[in-house]
Amino acid sequence: MSELTFAPELREADLAAPVRAVTLDSRRAAEGTLFAALPGARVHGAEFAGRAIAAGACAVLTDPAGASRLAAGTPVLIVPDVRAALGEVSASALGRPAEALTTFGVTGTNGKTTTTFLLDHVLRAMGWRTGLIGTVENRVGDVALPSTLTTPEAPELHGWLAQMRDAGVDMLSMEVSSHALALRRVDGVTFDVVGFTNLTQDHLDFHGDLERYFATKAELFTPERARRGVVVVDDSWGRRLAGEAGIPVATLSTTGVDADWVVDEVAPTSAGSTFRLRHRDGRTVRTSVSLPGPFNVANAALALAMVLEGGADVRDVVAALGEGIDARVPGRMEVVATTPRVIVDFAHNAEALELALTALRATTVGRLIVVFGATGDRDAGKRPVMGRVAATCADVVVVTDDDPHGEDPAAVRREVLAGTTGLDEASATVHEVAPRQDAIEHAVAMAAPEDTVLVAGRGHETIQEVAGVDLPLDDRVVARGAAARWHDDHAAAAARTPEHEEP
Repeated sequence: MSELTFAPELREADLAAPVRAVTLDSRRAAEGTLFAALPGARVHGAEFAGRAIAAGACAVLTDPAGASRLAAGTPVLIVPDVRAALGEVSASALGRPAEALTTFGVTGTNGKTTTTFLLDHVLRAMGWRTGLIGTVENRVGDVALPSTLTTPEAPELHGWLAQMRDAGVDMLSMEVSSHALALRRVDGVTFDVVGFTNLTQDHLDFHGDLERYFATKAELFTPERARRGVVVVDDSWGRRLAGEAGIPVATLSTTGVDADWVVDEVAPTSAGSTFRLRHRDGRTVRTSVSLPGPFNVANAALALAMVLEGGADVRDVVAALGEGIDARVPGRMEVVATTPRVIVDFAHNAEALELALTALRATTVGRLIVVFGATGDRDAGKRPVMGRVAATCADVVVVTDDDPHGEDPAAVRREVLAGTTGLDEASATVHEVAPRQDAIEHAVAMAAPEDTVLVAGRGHETIQEVAGVDLPLDDRVVARGAAARWHDDHAAAAARTPEHEEP
């Protein structure tokens, strides 16, 4: 592992040891660690520098305000903006591990997680040793650990990349969130191929408006961030990005828009869809994806196009896929019971909710029941919109809590419920049930065998934050339990029903 080469703007101090790792968490400091102290909302990270130095950290990287809080004699590297230096410093300390990998990055509002899982599946099928970084998990080869952020902070990210390099990983599939771009978490990485899924209203509590949200996403398509891109142009934001990108991009359409890559011959199957992906130069892939809905065809097509734009031969891709792209993505259209059909999905904004309900409507014989809520302390503007979507796309709506965070859960529910009223086109029956566990139980209990219950909003998540308290809650576990009780209740009812003899 190489020692750190300091950027020209850093003022190097006499270090206690060579820098071999960087951390933002003083509790993870050890010998050879550079502790990065950032200003926080309530306290400056420099307040914890003493703990880091005592644990063996060789120096503190901080700004002038942080330096003024350090004990006399503390080895310090002072920069105007710690976050702006953090990515390059972390990459340099670990020998620039990203350069040893072929890197694929995916951004967009919806579909990042699914697309990266599908990318990983295709790359593995082709015989590569892969790594994965994203919302659900971080994986080095076959070793996976739960994720805490969609895109880790720069020191942690480069730590993962170093682990992958040292474990012989060839290919990385990674989600790149708008928060990560705005907060410079991916500094020090230039992706080989990046992909864009779509842009819809979300995270406006952070970005302010859609224009700034788009501008942040577009940063990934600049020479500092990537070498080549693939952009889905099914929405106006994608078409705009394709025209404004600062790197070479290939376009992809699933809706008939003129593009370099087009998807056609889509046909639903019992589990997903078959489709054809065709380039204007004649390269063609006929395959299938084992996840339902047109949006998952788009996700699969984007994954394939990114692999092909990364230099893979179309014949090798076709040979590797065999029966198709049979990938399971935790908490993404995940079937947890079949009679009644109960599905858990991460859809947590209006666009994603509408897409999920529309996809399930096509394969639902009976009623379509949806359980969902909205997140507290986040973009409140989408709450009534989500209510309206649910009321117009489902037969039965159960409004409940998501992660209330610091907001009054009942107040959040009222804003969602406001969107379900006064709609001429809506015919759904609307229920308000809390807490969330009870709502899931209620929805499954009312279902008939031919109904579908969609539990939306949290997907793979296992912790619900209520008034600052983390509570264990996994929608999949609750839904499976509810489905098991549904079967027990129906079996008991059948046993109590006397058989009528023929007269």
